[in-house]
Amino acid sequence: MTRPFRRRVLYIPGYDPIPPRRYRELYRREGAEQARISGYGLSFGPRRDRMGFGWGVAGDFDGTATQAEFEVLVWADIVQGSMGRGILATYGQLFRTAWTYIGSGALMRLMRLRRGPVIAALYPVAVLLAQLLASALFGALIGWVLARLGGFGWWLGLPVALALTWAGLHLWRRIDGRIFAWYLMHDYAFTARHGGAYPPALEARLAHFADRIAAVLADDWDEVLVVGHSSGAYLGVSVLADLIRSGRVPAQGPRLSYLSLGHVVPMASFLPRADRLRADLRYLSARAELDWVDVTAPGDACCFGLCDPVAVSGVEPPDRRHPLVLSAAFTQTLSPQKRRALRGRWFRLHFQYLCAFDRPGDYDYFAITAGPLTLGRRFAGRSHSPGRIARPVNRRCAP
Repeated sequence: MTRPFRRRVLYIPGYDPIPPRRYRELYRREGAEQARISGYGLSFGPRRDRMGFGWGVAGDFDGTATQAEFEVLVWADIVQGSMGRGILATYGQLFRTAWTYIGSGALMRLMRLRRGPVIAALYPVAVLLAQLLASALFGALIGWVLARLGGFGWWLGLPVALALTWAGLHLWRRIDGRIFAWYLMHDYAFTARHGGAYPPALEARLAHFADRIAAVLADDWDEVLVVGHSSGAYLGVSVLADLIRSGRVPAQGPRLSYLSLGHVVPMASFLPRADRLRADLRYLSARAELDWVDVTAPGDACCFGLCDPVAVSGVEPPDRRHPLVLSAAFTQTLSPQKRRALRGRWFRLHFQYLCAFDRPGDYDYFAITAGPLTLGRRFAGRSHSPGRIARPVNRRCAP
C-alpha cells in the first residue's frame, strides 16, 4: 500500500484576538466548499499530535491519498493585552501612531506603493476623530439646551455635555464589531509603538514558534508548511530566519516551505526601528533551506497587493531566491456574483486567501495545504505575476 503524502501545517495568524478555533471552523467550512467545486475529497478530524490547537485533514486528489495536520501558533493573548485600553489611551495611541508614521516619513513612502492599504490605515484615524466630534457635538447640544432653554446654568450644562460625550464614545466602542475602527487602531498602534521593533513579549513568542517548528521538522513529514497571514506574514519571516540561522533545519528532513498571504510587511518594515525585520527579510530571501511563495491580490485593500516584500523594503540581496510573488487574482478567481456579494466587505476580502474560490486558478489554499505536492513543486517554473512591484521604495532605511 502506498504511503500517503504527509504534511504538517503551522499557521501564524495576523493581529487577531479571536480564539484559534475560528480558524478550524473556517477551514472545515470553506474546505468542504472548495472540495465540492474542485472535485477532490477532504475529510476532517483530530490530529495525531495534540500539542497546541489544531485539526487533521485527509485528502483524496485524483486517487492520491494525503494526510495533513494543522497547528495554530497562537499569539492572540498578546493581541488581547494590547487591546485592553481605555478610551483616553486609545486616542493617545491614535496621535502617537500618526506621528510615528508621519514623522518618520514612512507614510509618504507607503503612499508610493498602494493607496488601498494606506487608506485602510487612515480609516481608523478618520473614524475615531469623527466619532469624537459627533459625540462632542451631541453632548454640547444637549448641554446648551439645558443651560439656555431649560433655565439651568452652565454649571449643569457643561458636566452633562462632557458626560454625554463620554457615553457616546463608549457606545461607538461597543459597536466596533461592525465598524472595526477601534480594532484597526490597536493593530496599527501595536506595530508602531516600538517603531517597527518587536516588543519583548512578542520576541519571546517568536522564539517559542521557532522551537515548535524545529520540533516538527524532526518528525516524519514530507513537508512542513508555515503559513503567515496579514501581519503574521512578517512574523513568519522572522521566525523562519531565526530557525535557519540556528541551524535547526535538517538537511535530510521534511521540505520546509513558507506561504505568506495578504502581507502588510511595509507597514512594519518601513518604520525606523524595524532593523530586525529588514535583516530577516534580506536573510530569508537568499536561503536555499526553504521554498517561499507570497500571495496577495490587488483587490484586497488591506494588503500591499503584488508588492514584493523584500524588494520594496529596500533589502533585496544580490543572491536573492525568494519569494515568488503571485496574485490571487480575485477578478478572475471569483465570479461576478461572488464579487458582488463581497463588495464593501473589505475585511472579509482580506481573509479570502483562506476561503473557497468559485473559479479557482493556480492558487488553491486547500490543495496547497492538503494536496500531494510540496509548495516548491506546485509552483516550480512559475514567474512572478504581472504587475509585481519591486521598486526599493524604502531604500532610505535599508541596512
